[in-house]
Amino acid sequence: MADNDTQPVVDVDVSEGAAEPDFDNLTGIVVDGVIGAVGGLVGTAVMTAVLLVAATLNAFDLNSFVVLAELTGTTALFPANPAAIGYLVFLGGGMVTWPLLFASIGSYLPGEKYATKGIPYGFVLWTGFALAFYDGYTGLLLVLYLVLTLLSHFAYGFALGAVFDYLSKRPTTLV
Repeated sequence: MADNDTQPVVDVDVSEGAAEPDFDNLTGIVVDGVIGAVGGLVGTAVMTAVLLVAATLNAFDLNSFVVLAELTGTTALFPANPAAIGYLVFLGGGMVTWPLLFASIGSYLPGEKYATKGIPYGFVLWTGFALAFYDGYTGLLLVLYLVLTLLSHFAYGFALGAVFDYLSKRPTTLV
């Protein structure tokens, strides 16, 4: 077997004093969690505004949140106002669950910035929402329900991503 002496020699300087950035620290993880929660809060607020328009047009029933409260068992703990409790469960999902998923898969979604990546993400979330919160709408109300809930999810994804874009420019974040 012949030695190949034509290969270039690469000299790699591995100094023990050279520090690599430490992205896995508790502070960065907590800051990222706060960014996700803030993004989810902003996104859910925008989504709620569109859902309130839909409710005004009778294309969305706010009592749908009662079912969410019943499914999670929170009506047993707080029976006074199940719709409000269901909305708080909805808000919790919008501030914790969906931002965590978005942070983990956001780099794989189409778009240059997280704000534009949030739009297809909102569409995916809408597919489940449209089925889960459907309340027997027909005709024009069904069309309004589908269009307005889709717009609300586009708004949620865009707002969530916009907050990620705005707040993730800080040097201590992982996003």
